[in-house]
Amino acid sequence: MSLLVLGLSHHNAPLDLLERISLDASGRRDLAHAIAGSEHVREVVVVSTCNRTEVYAEAATFHGAIADITDALSGQSGLPRADLTERLGVHYEDGAIAHTFRVASGLDSMALGENQIRAQLRVSLHEAQAAGLTGSSLNQLFQQALRVGKRVHTETGIETYSSSLVETAFGAASQIVGPPVQTRLVVVGAGAMAALVATTAARAGYGSIVIVNRTYARGEALAFRVGGRAAHLAELPDALGAADVVVSCVGAPGLVLTASVVDAARAESQRPQVLVDLAMPHDIEHAAGDLRGVTRLGLDHLGARLRAVTGNPVVRAATGLVDTEVADFISARSVQAAVPTIAAMRERGATILAGEVGRLRSRTPNLGDAERREVEIAMGRLVDKLLHGPTVRVKELAASGRMAEYADALAELFAPAPAAESGAVTLPALAYDRPSEGGSSEVTGAASGAGDSERVAGVGPTAGGLTGAAGESDRGRAVEREA
Repeated sequence: MSLLVLGLSHHNAPLDLLERISLDASGRRDLAHAIAGSEHVREVVVVSTCNRTEVYAEAATFHGAIADITDALSGQSGLPRADLTERLGVHYEDGAIAHTFRVASGLDSMALGENQIRAQLRVSLHEAQAAGLTGSSLNQLFQQALRVGKRVHTETGIETYSSSLVETAFGAASQIVGPPVQTRLVVVGAGAMAALVATTAARAGYGSIVIVNRTYARGEALAFRVGGRAAHLAELPDALGAADVVVSCVGAPGLVLTASVVDAARAESQRPQVLVDLAMPHDIEHAAGDLRGVTRLGLDHLGARLRAVTGNPVVRAATGLVDTEVADFISARSVQAAVPTIAAMRERGATILAGEVGRLRSRTPNLGDAERREVEIAMGRLVDKLLHGPTVRVKELAASGRMAEYADALAELFAPAPAAESGAVTLPALAYDRPSEGGSSEVTGAASGAGDSERVAGVGPTAGGLTGAAGESDRGRAVEREA
């Protein structure tokens, strides 16, 4: 099975298409369940924000998963499959890991370095977990990506350096209408984004701030916090006519400002005006930007401006941190994939050890318990020491991505004993006191140092040093160690 990310983002689709495919919580849930019904998909998380709608999946088969996810996206959005196919971005295995980490770090966002995406990923993961649609693969991927995203924002300063959409919009507006102190600002909406706009404007020293909102009390509360004034929604045309900059961030179905409303409000004005649309779906009709003296700035325009900062040292530092974390995660994932091979090696060693211990007991019935225990401990240590080197080497091969070159040889070398040799003799557990130094290393870490034992994803040392089942004996019997 393999990791797969498939979907649309601001990189490969225009904003009007992203608006059509954007999903709320109910839509994400329906899409996730539709995809989970595919025989080609084992785990699924659906992420849908103003910048992207993407499906993160653990796929049983690549092409089958691609086809079924595309069909589900088409069915959920109502977009023709052909329209989706020509734009869908696909990230596979290592590329899917890198993409997820970049998304969680804000390095793939339209507003480079923005911090909201982590909360959005976390919500999407929790939705999928609650529906039972995730397993170890996507859980590990998302949890590590979220950790890395937090680390990027904590350690690199990208959030403080990288201009927000609001700051970028104000910077562009000031080039057209003049400095903030001379600028009259109207903010349409009173939600979280509107609050960010208003507080940013207040810090920048805007000449006047008017908050227009459907619910007057909310608008009034926000206006009070920023030293502005509130207006009813019915007063929007008058406020619009007097404004130099209008920022709309409602995002409700339907347009908030049409070209005709803007044109009528500006009938008496000769001054330039900037309309900033921060909503998804968009609030301000695109045609409003064609009016004389009017400049419309949407998310696509602002995103293009923000992406120009990618060559900055802070962005390079954030990118380098993410790249290192991606490499570590891929290495750990490769080592984890080597668990079956390591388990087979240890199982083979346990089988041989159990057989030899059984043979020893049958041939030395008069050997004292103390002497027998010492011999069995020595045999267990010998097998452990012999397997330590190969175990470390298998981990190294997995971490370097070279396991495939040796898979067949390892399978042949550590094939289980022939079933015909199996019997059913129970061997009591041995009291084997194992040394502590270098004794345990998780399979997701690097190879352990020199020591007498290692623990590998549940295939850990037990009495005598190895877990094991059926073993060989010269009488054709198998010996099993008790749990």
